Amino acid sequence: MNEITFNNPNILYLLLLLVPMIAYYVWKRNSYQASINMSTIKGFGKVSKSYKYYLRHIPAVLRVLALAILIIALARPQSTDNWNNTSTEGIDIVIALDISGSMLAEDFKPNRLEAAKADAIKFISGRPNDRIGLVVFAGESFTQCPLTTDHAVLINLINDVKEGLIEDGTAMGLGLANAVSRLKDSEAKSKVVILMTDGVNNSGEVPPLTAAEIAQTMGVRVYTIGIGSRGQAPYPVMDMFGRKRYQNMDVDIDEDVLTQIAHLTDGEYFRATDNERLEAVYQNIDKLEKSKIEVKEYSKKNEEYFPFLLLGVLLLLIELVIRTTILRNVP
Repeated sequence: MNEITFNNPNILYLLLLLVPMIAYYVWKRNSYQASINMSTIKGFGKVSKSYKYYLRHIPAVLRVLALAILIIALARPQSTDNWNNTSTEGIDIVIALDISGSMLAEDFKPNRLEAAKADAIKFISGRPNDRIGLVVFAGESFTQCPLTTDHAVLINLINDVKEGLIEDGTAMGLGLANAVSRLKDSEAKSKVVILMTDGVNNSGEVPPLTAAEIAQTMGVRVYTIGIGSRGQAPYPVMDMFGRKRYQNMDVDIDEDVLTQIAHLTDGEYFRATDNERLEAVYQNIDKLEKSKIEVKEYSKKNEEYFPFLLLGVLLLLIELVIRTTILRNVP
């Protein structure tokens, strides 16, 4: 059987108020009964008592029961399921996302940035037990969302990311260093950074390999993803009349540095050349980071106040109907 507990047990002390309420009802019934002085009651001995005589206390009983049940409902009774064994992944992950202007290239649909965001959201949705954060970088870097288990908030913040939030450029090293700093206080067994970029480091004060050495020292594993097709990619530009046109731009990804970062931190480098490949990269990372570290027991609590609330209201309605119809007092 499920165990019943109360979320607000102190409210049950209100049940003590029912004692003076019952005492007052008894005193009132004894004090306010009408009397007639008669020389004898012999003539009334054979008069049968009406059914109302036997029902006269029903409204008071219903009222007391209803109040008692409503007090129990306010205490929020909860049923606890049997204890089960579960496991937690214990992984903290920070996604470092390049939002430079080149991420608007449309070799991915609708473009690199939107494709990266969509696959990141799928990845996050499939890892409900992990703390995940988001760092964005272009010419500079900032934390869009710190580590959190509130994935709904994180997904909303990812949807808000767009090109132009910060100065253009590709500060790959600064973005990685910022992501690693988000993990410095983490006590998780596994600490991971997923670094996504489509270019070459050309901004920021921190060289990418220096940031990788910091990650290695802190025990952070870095998975690097190069985003972009091979050769050239269509890039949207506005002409002097404000019309959208496309020009082909060379795809230049520093794969050597990205590979070194991954190797130095015991991670892995992936090249995503289209939407399907990018989704497959996230699936690979998801499989690689599935080490379960802890088994513990948990119990699931279910709210049980509603039946009490419904019954209490129903008893009050029945009491009201009886008091205003069958047992109606006539002044």
